[in-house]
Amino acid sequence: MSNPVPAAEGRIHEFTTQSGADTVEVGRKLAHLLKPPQLLVLRGELGTGKTTLVKGIAQALDAAEPDEVTSPTFTLVHEYDGTLDGRQVKLYHLDVYRLESERQLETLGLDELLTPEALVVVEWGEKFKSIRKKATGEIAIASAGGDARKITVTLRE
Repeated sequence: MSNPVPAAEGRIHEFTTQSGADTVEVGRKLAHLLKPPQLLVLRGELGTGKTTLVKGIAQALDAAEPDEVTSPTFTLVHEYDGTLDGRQVKLYHLDVYRLESERQLETLGLDELLTPEALVVVEWGEKFKSIRKKATGEIAIASAGGDARKITVTLRE
């Protein structure tokens, strides 16, 4: 993957999972590390479990059950209402894989999504300079053989 978000004095958390269920569990743990407003780039090759991780985040926020969270590949944005530490939060799950230009990206209204209560997770966000620039963190998922995955979370301070 090209153009990673710079770590820049952030907190790094690493996880290794052995199954999709493990990846959902990491998402649940990760939700409690996030503080809105947050814009996270979610990197990983096709099929590495990006949406599976978001399932866990949504479940931890009481925003959706894992089977209700699907990839927004064609709709581009899915929105979930939840709570985090007693506060109302909005979880926005974006997939910009199919977009090819900053101009197309602008039509999503990303800036309008970045409200004080927002957690915005963008699959394939590393493709766009504007997203990399605004990102407050990155989640990278890599295959570690078979169903195993290495998940590296970098959150800027």
